[in-house]
Amino acid sequence: MRLSTVDLQKRLNPEKPKGLPMGLAILIAWLAGAIFIFALAPYGIWPVALVSPAILYALLMPDMTGRRAFIIGQAYGTGLWCVGAFWLYTSIHVYGATPAWLALIMIALMGLGMGLFHGLLALVFNRMVGKQPLAFAALWVLQEWMKTWLFTGFPWLFVGYAFTEQYWLSSLAPVAGVFAVSFVAILLAASAVELLRRRGGYMIATAALLVVSVSLWLINPQWTKPKGTPDLSVSLIQGNIPQDLKWLTEYQVETLKIYATLTRTEWGRDIVLWPESSIPMFQTEAVGFINEMVKMAKETDTTWVTGIPYKDEAAFDASTDKYPPFYNSVVALGAQAEGLYKKQRLVPFGEYIPFEGLLDILPNLAGSQDIMSYSRGSDQQSPLRVRGHNLGAAICYEVAYPDTTRKNAIGTDFLLTISNDAWFGTSAGPLQHLQMVQMRALENGRWFMRATNTGVTAIIDHKGRIVERAPQFERTVLRGDVQARVGNTPFMRFGNYPILLIIALLLLLSYLGKRETPRGRSMS
Repeated sequence: MRLSTVDLQKRLNPEKPKGLPMGLAILIAWLAGAIFIFALAPYGIWPVALVSPAILYALLMPDMTGRRAFIIGQAYGTGLWCVGAFWLYTSIHVYGATPAWLALIMIALMGLGMGLFHGLLALVFNRMVGKQPLAFAALWVLQEWMKTWLFTGFPWLFVGYAFTEQYWLSSLAPVAGVFAVSFVAILLAASAVELLRRRGGYMIATAALLVVSVSLWLINPQWTKPKGTPDLSVSLIQGNIPQDLKWLTEYQVETLKIYATLTRTEWGRDIVLWPESSIPMFQTEAVGFINEMVKMAKETDTTWVTGIPYKDEAAFDASTDKYPPFYNSVVALGAQAEGLYKKQRLVPFGEYIPFEGLLDILPNLAGSQDIMSYSRGSDQQSPLRVRGHNLGAAICYEVAYPDTTRKNAIGTDFLLTISNDAWFGTSAGPLQHLQMVQMRALENGRWFMRATNTGVTAIIDHKGRIVERAPQFERTVLRGDVQARVGNTPFMRFGNYPILLIIALLLLLSYLGKRETPRGRSMS
């Protein structure tokens, strides 16, 4: 086999790898991912949401193998999730009674698993599309969107949430959702890197999108409008029940007493809202208590809305089922109220056992999913009817799903979400969760009532602004008024389709452009 002069020169003088040494690149990528948490609540240092992905973009720009790109992306994603979702440690170790060392291993494995999204992003960016900001931003949004459905989804730590209260950019949320905000932010971050490399052309597209978002902020279009009915007086009850006591059988009566006592002064308000599973037993086991509360509500012309585990005995067929299906639900009772909402998005291992049926191969766990798992509510449920209004509901972590909340908001006048974030203690988790509710309010142009066990209980307006907020970890009542609104934002009408169509087009053009680039030349 004869070697050409060029091949011979390459063998005698192999090219040194471009970029930083591998170990240093991995460390920087991990740290870049880890610092992203400071962009979100409770810290709110939004420029970090630009700096963090900009570092990853810069690390991926030199020519490199697919393996190196994947490892750098994986390191970034692992740092992002190990630090950004470290609040899971509280539920795993403190309330799950898992040894600290094992809890840390579980967090690390979670970080590695979720880090695959950024690892694959980096691999595709390096091998399949042109290395430029538009492709990078498109891939970033693609992996965020995939986190809302792949393996049931874990839609957390999106870049767009860092700009929830930065209305010069989050003004795009009612138009195309949180992913549009993420896209422009990532495009700005990557274009800034190109500007430092004296390739400022990409800033033109970035500037055009920023002009659109800033114009929307200044013009302040009213995508929805007041319904024209009087505002509703609401009382949100925060029981502050310790998580280690909440589900103890011997503490159930005490829990009911706490909520009943806190509500005693609130009868007569338009709406009294209790948090997720504030009645810590099935409705069939609390008939007397529920009837007493309904009686008080009707006598004072109050709508009572509460979270409760719901056992659907009507759907039970003893010939085919071992147990009746049961749901994590919210029910509207009392005066001018009707409706039951069953949670659609369940927490893996917390509310259901994934891969149902596979456990049957283990004798000690055979059939365990039947008694350990909540059932999943339909995605075609009617809104609750409250005082002549349609009320959309979201329970706990399902409010993190943009499209689920959007569908639940269609045809409603305002929204509620109930939660029990006591699982996460004093960590950043509950505050990140609140930030997502603000984004959902902004996307759908609806007011939100958010009642929680330990906080953060809040009332949020249609622009995503917190109107009233209760302190965390206090047994208290949050009072305020909520406005009913009608109309649909563009996001409510079209969902994620516009932004997904845009990123698909950008990735296709970038792919075709890379294929047409002469061999030996880099698009970077």
